[in-house]
Amino acid sequence: MLNTPVVIGGFGGSGTRVVARIVKQAGYFMGTNLNESEDAMEFVEFYDRWVNRYLLRRQVPFYQEENDLMNADFRECVRRHRREIGVDDIDWGWKNPRSIHVLPFIHRQFPDLKFIQVVRDGRDMAFSTNDVQLRRHGAALLEPALLNAPLPIKAASLWAKINMEAVAYAEAELARHYLILKFESLCQTPHEAVKEIFDFLGANRANLAAAAQEVVIPSSIGRWQCSGEEILQGIQSCASAALRKFGYS
Repeated sequence: MLNTPVVIGGFGGSGTRVVARIVKQAGYFMGTNLNESEDAMEFVEFYDRWVNRYLLRRQVPFYQEENDLMNADFRECVRRHRREIGVDDIDWGWKNPRSIHVLPFIHRQFPDLKFIQVVRDGRDMAFSTNDVQLRRHGAALLEPALLNAPLPIKAASLWAKINMEAVAYAEAELARHYLILKFESLCQTPHEAVKEIFDFLGANRANLAAAAQEVVIPSSIGRWQCSGEEILQGIQSCASAALRKFGYS
């Protein structure tokens, strides 16, 4: 029987890459087929095929055939991701920001799933160059009125929606199997934040110092402060509830 995985998700550019490196320092297998952002590539095509369809399931319910196909496709991704492990009894997981979109689905596959949601200030994320989620899933998630809005407004709106939906589900369904990690806290107090991650995983603390060394503070923290007042007001308007929820108001 497979050990329960740890899955790392969030809004692209929020710092999930460094968290994946920390989890590896904690002794977890996170895959070998990774891109430069440490995304598990075995899941990329699955997310490309299924995220939008899954997000729209409330408007257009799944046919049973679709449901069966999605389940089988996911199991094959897991098999490929784990093929170099060789044994079931090993700590493992994967990182891909887009996992956050299908969290309830993954949870059904792994009822004891551990999920780490990485959150970074939505005002900074409004100006991120990582627009994968916006390009691929914005139309399925954003209100039609927002689709022609300025890019930072769309990005902030998507950041808010993604993170608020995930935290609502995780707080209700995952309990102690859920960790929300603010990227700014990781940068400000890396040793304390890394210890929190290790304790969440139940990992041996032997590599705490090495894991904390993975943290590099990017120059982009606080970039939102260089933007115009009109854009900032628009960001605040569309993301105010999420900014308050995560302590960025």
